[in-house]
Amino acid sequence: MHPGQKLKPGARVVFERGGRSLHGDVLERLFYGRRRIRLESDGCSVNEAIDAIGHMPLPPYIHRSDTPADRERYQTVFASHRGSIAAPTAGLHFDAALLTSLDDAGVERVTITLHVGYGTFKPVRVEDVEAHCVDPEPYEIGEAAAAAINRALAEGRRVIAVGTTTTRALEHAARRSPSSGSIATGRAEADLFIYPGFEFRVIGGLLTNFHLPKSSLLMLVSAFAGRERVLGAYREAVAGRYRFYSYGDASLFL
Repeated sequence: MHPGQKLKPGARVVFERGGRSLHGDVLERLFYGRRRIRLESDGCSVNEAIDAIGHMPLPPYIHRSDTPADRERYQTVFASHRGSIAAPTAGLHFDAALLTSLDDAGVERVTITLHVGYGTFKPVRVEDVEAHCVDPEPYEIGEAAAAAINRALAEGRRVIAVGTTTTRALEHAARRSPSSGSIATGRAEADLFIYPGFEFRVIGGLLTNFHLPKSSLLMLVSAFAGRERVLGAYREAVAGRYRFYSYGDASLFL
């Protein structure tokens, strides 16, 4: 809750817009501005109130207020289940035409369910990287998706993950699997902190956005592609004025 450093347990906040209201009771004060709250709404569901009152989180280099069109643009073409606090931004680079082109090129693709959590955006605040804790993020891998990925692994084909959240989910699923060289199906929470030295068991390619310094996301990319290679790519991106954040450009590491 920012700003809101003085909001203590027992405090109540009220959000109103468009004839809808949302009440939040602060239950617990956590670290770095976070609170555990209970939400209630008047005359509608909490989800309906959030949709009516909330704003889309545009990157700081977009100098305008959000519009109704952003609610559509901020969803990936894969989105189907509510629950993520933000779009898995690497997926924003795909549209129906591009997916058709991939299909026509013979690229096999599968989808899994991801719910991006606050931990994705939590900066690394400790000097000892291993002391950082990444908050778990829920995901679900269906049987058909797992079978396709396991078949690709068995045949030595490359699995390219779209996004760091996907990477964490797949690598976590590999560690849940009872057999090596495969991933497990079902629901789970990815609690892996991936940094240089990590052993990748699934992915052989990564498409992702450009990430901020001192972030667990940049450490994940460095773990996969190598620190010097990533720094070189980022120097080129900065020189070329590439965009960072949600609506930014993409990078592909193979």
